[in-house]
Formats: sequence, C-alpha cells, structure tokens
Amino acid sequence: MLTITNHTLEKLEMLLKTTGYKVRYEKGNFKTGACLLQHSKVVVVNKFSGLESKILAISDLARDLDMDINLLDDKQLAFLHQLKQTKLEL
Repeated sequence: MLTITNHTLEKLEMLLKTTGYKVRYEKGNFKTGACLLQHSKVVVVNKFSGLESKILAISDLARDLDMDINLLDDKQLAFLHQLKQTKLEL
C-alpha cells in the first residue's frame, strides 16, 4: 500500500522522469488531479490539489503508461511493480 507522504510523491515523480516523462504542476480547468498531454510525455498535475489527490492522480496515470522498464534501476522497478499491484483508496 502506498503511504500518503511527500516522499511517495517524490518517488512517483522520479519514476516518471526516469522514463522520459515531464511532471508539471499548474493550475487548470481540469477536474481531475492530473492529465497526460496528448502525443507528448508531459504529465500536468493540478497544483491546487491536496497531497492525497496528487499521489492518487499520478499513481493512476503511472499504472497505465507504457514505460520503458529498461531505464529503471532495481528500486524503481520494485516500486513500479508494487504500484501496479496496489490500488490506492482514499
């Protein structure tokens, strides 16, 4: 299970950055906590969302993204495996 901490958020951000995605925090009109810009590797997160919402939104996106696992180190690979096995409930 994922814990709701800044460290977990940082791990999620680093996982995406390592696989070539950019994470940006911006204000927007979108209702959800994050979105993936079409045809690019940019994840936009609502900067006004709470920590729980940010973690939930990024983890949901990370589960579904097609990431190159060859770019990940052992710890990140284990974290991704844990992420895909875990459903975060708030």
